[in-house]
Amino acid sequence: MDQSVAIQETLAEGEYCVIAVQGVLCEGDSRQSRLLGLVRYRLEHGGQEHALFLYTHRRMAITGDDVSLDQIVPVSRDFTLEEVSPDGEFYIIGSDVTVQLDTAELSLVFQLPFGSQTRMFLHEVARACPGFDSATRDPEFLWLSRYKCAELELEMPTPRGCNSDLDTWPGYATIGGGRYPSRKERWRLEEARPQGAGSVLFWGGAMEKTGFRLMERAHGGGFAWGRSARDGRRDEALEEAGREMSAAAGSRERNSAGGSNFDGLRPNGKGVPVDQSSRGQDKPESLQPRQNKSRSEITDMVRSSTITVSDKAHILSMQKFGLRDTIVKSHLLQKEEDYTYIQNFRFFVGTYNVNGQSPKECLRLWLSNGIQAPDVYCVGFQELDLSKEAFFFHDTPKEEEWFKAVSEGLHLDAKYAKVKLIRLVGIMLLLYVRQEHAAYISEVEAETVGTGIMGRMGNKGGVAIRFQFHNTSICIVNSHLAAHIEEYERRNQDYKDICSRMQFCQPDPSLPPLTISNHDVILWLGDLNYRIEELDVEKVKKLIEEKDFQTLYAYDQLKIQVAAKTVFEGFTEGELTFQPTYKYDTGSDDWDTSEKCRAPAWCDRILWKGKNITQLSYQSHMALKTSDHKPVSSVFDIGVRVINDELYRKTLEEIVRSLDKMENANIPSVSLSKREFCFQNVKYMQLKVESFTIHNGQVPCHFEFINKPDEESYCKQWLNANPSRGFLLPDSDIEIDLELFVNKTTATKLNSGEDKIEDILVLHLDRGKDYFLSVSGNYLPSCFGSPIHTLCYMREPILDLPLETISELTLMPIWTGDDGSQLESPMEIPKELWMMVDYLYRNAVQQEDLFQQPGLRSEFEHIRDCLDTGMIDNLSASNHSVAEALLLFLESLPEPVICYSTYHNCLECSGNYTASKQVISTLPTFHKNVFHYLMAFLQELLKNSAKNHLDENILASIFGSLLLRNPAGHQKLDMTEKKAAQEFIHQFLCNPL
Repeated sequence: MDQSVAIQETLAEGEYCVIAVQGVLCEGDSRQSRLLGLVRYRLEHGGQEHALFLYTHRRMAITGDDVSLDQIVPVSRDFTLEEVSPDGEFYIIGSDVTVQLDTAELSLVFQLPFGSQTRMFLHEVARACPGFDSATRDPEFLWLSRYKCAELELEMPTPRGCNSDLDTWPGYATIGGGRYPSRKERWRLEEARPQGAGSVLFWGGAMEKTGFRLMERAHGGGFAWGRSARDGRRDEALEEAGREMSAAAGSRERNSAGGSNFDGLRPNGKGVPVDQSSRGQDKPESLQPRQNKSRSEITDMVRSSTITVSDKAHILSMQKFGLRDTIVKSHLLQKEEDYTYIQNFRFFVGTYNVNGQSPKECLRLWLSNGIQAPDVYCVGFQELDLSKEAFFFHDTPKEEEWFKAVSEGLHLDAKYAKVKLIRLVGIMLLLYVRQEHAAYISEVEAETVGTGIMGRMGNKGGVAIRFQFHNTSICIVNSHLAAHIEEYERRNQDYKDICSRMQFCQPDPSLPPLTISNHDVILWLGDLNYRIEELDVEKVKKLIEEKDFQTLYAYDQLKIQVAAKTVFEGFTEGELTFQPTYKYDTGSDDWDTSEKCRAPAWCDRILWKGKNITQLSYQSHMALKTSDHKPVSSVFDIGVRVINDELYRKTLEEIVRSLDKMENANIPSVSLSKREFCFQNVKYMQLKVESFTIHNGQVPCHFEFINKPDEESYCKQWLNANPSRGFLLPDSDIEIDLELFVNKTTATKLNSGEDKIEDILVLHLDRGKDYFLSVSGNYLPSCFGSPIHTLCYMREPILDLPLETISELTLMPIWTGDDGSQLESPMEIPKELWMMVDYLYRNAVQQEDLFQQPGLRSEFEHIRDCLDTGMIDNLSASNHSVAEALLLFLESLPEPVICYSTYHNCLECSGNYTASKQVISTLPTFHKNVFHYLMAFLQELLKNSAKNHLDENILASIFGSLLLRNPAGHQKLDMTEKKAAQEFIHQFLCNPL
C-alpha cells in the first residue's frame, strides 16, 4: 500500500512526498513504529531541497488522519543514511534492514522492512543528498520554518552486537552524503579489492569510479562490480544477458562461457566489494543446491533479493534492462522445466488465536514436538492484543512477547533465520527458514488488508508474506474473518476483499503489483470463524464426544461455502480428525460455560493451493490452554523448483543466440478488441468494470497508459486501468480491465456537475504508435458526497430532482440559510441522516459491537439506493450495515459536521465544556443541528452500554475523526493534539447538551 498518499495530505503547498516507507525507530530496548517520508520542496529559483518527515501513526496509514508528524530531519550536507549490520542472534539473519541516520545534531537507528519499497526509498534518499559541489549553494530549508519544530536532543542507541563507536560496526555502506568512511572502513575497502582494482563510492550523490565497471544489480538494491571481459571472441549479447541473469537465477556462483570471470567479484549486499575467487570455484555442478555458506554470506544474499526466474504470469524486465532482456526473461519462463527440477522441502504451518493473552506456556508442544525439524516455519496469530490502544493506535507490547515465545519454541535440531514479521493490530504472521536455506530466499514482500468497519479498521482482515524460494513463488496468508455464526456472508466478503486488495510490489516498480493468486504455492491459515450451523449446542457436543467428526463436518459452514464455490475456490483442506478448536474456558479443556455458551466450531483452519504439495499432518494441540482457542498446525512436503546451473546456462545461451536472428527493427503494433467504453448509471462506491483485449503482432513490445499533456495522471481519479503497463510476446494477448469507482474524493464534483464520466486514455507502445480510448457514461447523484446544507434543501429524494437543481444546490455557499435567503423552507437536518439514525434507534440501541463490526457491501448498496430514492419503507439490512453506512455518510461530507474553520478553536477548547459549547454555537445552522442530533443519539446508545458494550472512549475515537477533521492543506497534529480532538467529542457524550 502506498502510504505516501497519507503523508501528502499533511503537506503544505509546494511540498511533495516522493516516497514513504514504514519502519521501526530503535532506541535502546524500545521499538516504536514510524512512517518515514522523503519530502521534496521546489525553490523559486528552480532548485529543490529535501527533508525526511517522521510520523507516528495509528493503523495502516491510509489518509492524513492516520498520521501525526513527530520530527523533521533536513537532508543537508551533513546528512547520512547508512545501512548497518550489527551482529545478533541467529533469528535476525535475513530480516529487515537496519539503517542509521546521522546529522550534526542527532543520530537515529531504524529497522526498515525488507523488500522493494525499502530499496526504492533508500535509492531516492541517495538521489536527494546535496553532494559536495562547492559551486552549489548550501540548502537553507526556509520552507521548514512553518513547522516550528523544536530541536531534538537524542542519544544514538547502541544496537545489540556492536560497540557505540561507529568504527567497530562490522560494515556499513553510506547512501547519503556528508561524511567519509572511517580510516578502518577505508582500509577494509582497500583490503577487499584485488591489486590494481578500484572501488565505487557514493557520497551525497557524487560518484568516483576507478578500475571496475559499475553494473546495477537486477533488483536495484545495491551494485555489482565485475571485470571487463578479456576474451574478445565472447558473444557480447550473451555476456550482458549472463550478467543480469546470473543475478536473476538467485546469486548462484558460475563461470561464464569463454572463460571470463565476470562473476568473480560480488558485493556483499552493503556496497562493499568482496573477493569470491576462493569460494567454490572448483566445486562441480550438480543437481543439489549449494548450501554450506557462512552466516554473513547468507545475510547478504537474503537481503540482496535478486530476481529469480519464476512467477509465470508477471515476472518481467526491470526498466533499465531494455527490450532484449525482457524477451530473454520471458523465454526463460516458458522454458523453466528445461533447467529446473523438483526438490521437497518441509513446511510447518501454524495458527493460534490467543484471545489477547500473553504467552504463559512453552510453545514447543505446538511448534516442534514429535516432528522433524522443518525447513520453513509459517506461524500466525490472531487477537494478539484486544486493547483499545492496539485497535486505535496500532501499538502493542504483545508483538515482542509472542515473537520471543515463537523463537524459543522452534525446533532445537536446526538454526533458523527470521525472514519477516508482519502485523495488523492483532493479526501477526512470522516467517522463518533454516539458516542454510536463507541464501535461496528472495523477493520478500509483506502487506496487510483491514476489513473491519469502513473497510479500514484492522481488528479483522489479513496479513501476508510472499517470497521466492529457489525458483518457486510462495504466498502465506494469515486472516481473521468476521465473527458470529450468522455472519458467514460477511466472512465470504472478507475473504474476497483480502484476495482483491492484497497486492505486493514487484521488483520493477513500473509493473503492476502481484496478487495472492499470482503464486505457485499459497498457504492460507487463520481464525476463519466459520461455524457449525443447524445443530444445537448439545447435539454438537454429543457428536464430538462420540468422535463422529465426519457427521459434524457436514454442517461446517466453510465446507458448505467451499462446495458452493463462494470462497477458497481451488483450495484444499485436509481431513478434520481433531475436535473443534473453539470455544473453551480459558485455562482448561472445558467447553464454553459463559452466559452465551457458544457452540463448538472449527474456527481455526489451514488450507493450501498449488502443485506438488503433500500434507503430512493436520492437528490441534489440546495441551495449550492459554486461550479460548486451541492452536492448530499442519506439516507439508512442498515440491520447490530448484535450478540446475549447467542446464540453466545452456538454456540461456540458446535463447540469447536465437535472439540474434530476430529482426528488432520492426515497429510493434497491436490490435484492440474495443476502443469505446460507456459506463451506464454509475453509483457511489459501486465498482463498474469494462474489459478489452490487446492482441500483439509479431514484434515483442512494452505497452503503457501515459499522461496526456498538462495532466498529472493517465486517467481521472475515478478510473483505473488494470494492468496499466506490461509486456507482450509476439502473437500474445492480455486482457485489460477499466475499473470505475466513485468514492468520497470524487463524488462531490460528479454530484455538482463540475466533473462528468468522460475521459480519454492514451495507450502507448514503446517504439510504436499511440492508441486512443474514449470513456463516457453517466453518474447517478447520491446523498453520499453531498454537503449538509445542500441535503437540507432537498425535500425530495436526490434522484427525483433535475440535474440542474442538484448542481445549483450543491454549489450553494455553506452559510446559505443563515443569511436570510428566501429559498424554499429547508429541513433542520438531512432526511437521509434521520433515516439511518432513526433505524438504529428503533433496532440497534442494544446491539453488541455497534460501529465496530462491519456490514455487508451488498446491504450498503441497498441502503444507499433507499436513501437516494426515498424508499425508506424498503430498507431491510443488518444493524451493522446501517451503522457502517452512517459512518460512510459522515466521512463523505465534503465539509465535515464541525467545519474546517472552527477546527483549531475546538482543539484549544478541549477540556473546557463551556468554551466548547460556544464554539459549536458558531457553526452554520444545519451543521449545528446535525452535531446536536448525533450527540443526542450517541448518548442514548451509552444508556444501553450494559448490553451494547459501548463506552464514551470508543464512540469518541470513532466519531471524533469523522466529525472533527483537520483542514485540508494544514500540517497534521501530533498524538497529544489528536487526543485533544477526541476529548472534545468526549465532553459532549458525558455532559448534558
